[in-house]
Amino acid sequence: MKKQWWHGKVAYQIYPKSFYDTNGDGIGDLEGVISKLDYLKQLGIDIIWLSPIYQSPFVDQGYDISDYYAIAKEFGTMEQFDRLLLEAKKRDMYIIMDLVINHCSDKHEWFQKALKDPEGEYGKYFYFRKGKDGKVPNNWRSYFGGSVWEPVEGSDYYYLHFFAKEQPDLNWTNPTVREKLYTMINWWLEKGVSGFRIDAIMNIKKDLNFPNYTPDHSDGTVHVTKMVESVEGVEEYLRELKKETFDRYHAFTVGEVFNMNKQKLKEFIGEDGVFSTIFDFSQHILTQKEGGWGEKQTWTMDDWKKTIYSAQEEVKEIGFYANILENHDEPRAISRFLPDYAQNKEGAKAIATVSLLLRGIPFIYQGQEIGMTNCPVDSIEKYDDISTKDQYHQALKEGLTKEEALSICQQFSRDNARTPMQWSDEENAGFTTGTPWLFVNPNYKEINVKLEEQDEDSILHYYRKLIEIRKNEQWNDTFTYGDFIPANVEQEGIVAYYRKDEKYTFFVVVNLSPKEQKVVLKEEIKQILLSNLSDAKEEAMKLDGNTLTLRSCEALVLQMK
Repeated sequence: MKKQWWHGKVAYQIYPKSFYDTNGDGIGDLEGVISKLDYLKQLGIDIIWLSPIYQSPFVDQGYDISDYYAIAKEFGTMEQFDRLLLEAKKRDMYIIMDLVINHCSDKHEWFQKALKDPEGEYGKYFYFRKGKDGKVPNNWRSYFGGSVWEPVEGSDYYYLHFFAKEQPDLNWTNPTVREKLYTMINWWLEKGVSGFRIDAIMNIKKDLNFPNYTPDHSDGTVHVTKMVESVEGVEEYLRELKKETFDRYHAFTVGEVFNMNKQKLKEFIGEDGVFSTIFDFSQHILTQKEGGWGEKQTWTMDDWKKTIYSAQEEVKEIGFYANILENHDEPRAISRFLPDYAQNKEGAKAIATVSLLLRGIPFIYQGQEIGMTNCPVDSIEKYDDISTKDQYHQALKEGLTKEEALSICQQFSRDNARTPMQWSDEENAGFTTGTPWLFVNPNYKEINVKLEEQDEDSILHYYRKLIEIRKNEQWNDTFTYGDFIPANVEQEGIVAYYRKDEKYTFFVVVNLSPKEQKVVLKEEIKQILLSNLSDAKEEAMKLDGNTLTLRSCEALVLQMK
């Protein structure tokens, strides 16, 4: 495999609105990001992914962009962004931005012009279609619920939106649209951005026949993913995108790719793939049904383990996945993946051990490194997230009580990940001196950076140690390019694997069962590099021959002879 500058790096996602507020308006800002660069450097972070900071009406938290060349005033100025790039560079850190090019905001000047004349030049920047017998053009259902078609007032036209009605889809069949997007991307790369996380990119290719599909819902609609899975040819657009932009600057790209044919992984992340990497969402797909939050999905920790093993296996000869436990669209990992008995400090460290030492590029989401959890909310009115509100009303339509619908939101709401970062036990978790834009998790007095800085046994210190092991000069190549070999596959509750090359062999073993487990070692231990229980080093060395005894939620990283 040809070595790239991003290999061996660790990435961190910042959701700026909730990260750190320096001016007391209750909204995180770019100055807040700059002020915490040293904290991130100490954690071991190399690449920082900023969720959207462009000008936006914030209907969908900045994923509805009204000006691709401007910084949202809520976050600061272009001058501050330039300073962020400079300060990051001083620390050998790289900034990547969120790239939202499937759709824009309905307030973008292109769409405003298109509304005035759907048949004119700017109308061709989007998808306008006439209705059929007074009805919408087809039966596709958007990601946020309801039809993908929104009527244009005073005409018989509808426009297409896969997400919210305020997010009209851009017409990628129009070469002018593509050219304008490429010009914008190159402008940011020229400025010094090191790459992009590319949002919802599989949606850019549409079946222009707009066929009706067999409904999967009682209202006669079908989820738009049906079309995304069926349509062919998105790779042609992606190859052009790469050639006209990313290749020119040796940029790092990570694609948000759902619904892809795994046979095409090489085209996506191989040596000449369209992206540097794509996120591995397999764990998240396992724990949530496509039909919506209301559909209960049953799974076990062994299913979770085997999902990880499968994902690692499918890319081993091709490239790297970006490995994640959390992001801004998902609930907190501790609350989502861990059973009740493991929703504690040891459990948080255990799943971090599994995730951060996999083959691939680790991505950490803000607050994950201190063990932030889902937040209890007692009223749907308190939620900000557009998707949560849609899912709540959908659940009510399907016959759930208000209490049941709210309970589902508490489990799956995107706002779980968007509550303010917990910096200290001061008011508002030290996030702001003003009124925070979103509720603060009440557990901030027990879970915060300041407290964990002072506790050597904290989750934060453990993350630092894990990253230090991964990036150790001696071992970095093994953890980056070395083989991933699953172990103890059929042993219930045990997640174990080897990372191995010609020089070194490491054994990562975690007991996620509620009881003590014995693991038979195939090789001799050279040294224990890390354990997640403060007294585990002494315990673990008390081997009975080649049998290692692990307590519930115990995790060990071993170097083997």
